[in-house]
Amino acid sequence: MLYLELFWVFMQVGALSIGGGYASIPILQSRVVEDKGWLTMTDFTDLITIAEMTPGPIAVNSATFVGIQVGGILGGVIATMGCILPAMLIVSCLAFLYYRFRSLSLVQGVLGFLRPAVVALIASAGLSILIVTFWGTEGFNTDVSKLNLVAVILYGIGLFILRKFKPNPIFVILGSGAVGALFYLLL
Repeated sequence: MLYLELFWVFMQVGALSIGGGYASIPILQSRVVEDKGWLTMTDFTDLITIAEMTPGPIAVNSATFVGIQVGGILGGVIATMGCILPAMLIVSCLAFLYYRFRSLSLVQGVLGFLRPAVVALIASAGLSILIVTFWGTEGFNTDVSKLNLVAVILYGIGLFILRKFKPNPIFVILGSGAVGALFYLLL
């Protein structure tokens, strides 16, 4: 029954993640943390960080990780298959339809309409992760004493470095992780 649940949850994630991996984060959070309780919000934030750093799509990496956490190796395979099956079917159908009808203005209009929705989903996911990082699982709080100053400073420095020098983001992530680890080990 657990394997069927894993397959079904990640099939929903795969089917409803219009706009790519970042757009799947709110759906993943809703299903994995809030509905099923397979992960805590802190574990989920760690999952997204790891899924973003590892090669491959975020949703697929997340499915594999959650599947292994919940149902072992077989759970990872089943969750991953559930996640990629809808995308394979949908992309195959859409590719056929797009190549057949791409010159229609209606098709171009629909694509233009979807862009703002995808941006909003990505912004929502980013804001959720930022709030958990800065304030913990309790959420946004105006009390400055509850703010994780190390996370805020590392975020600010990382953002500055990314905007000013434009290095590979992986190096900024690794550097932030190393500095954060050193700081927390020394505390």
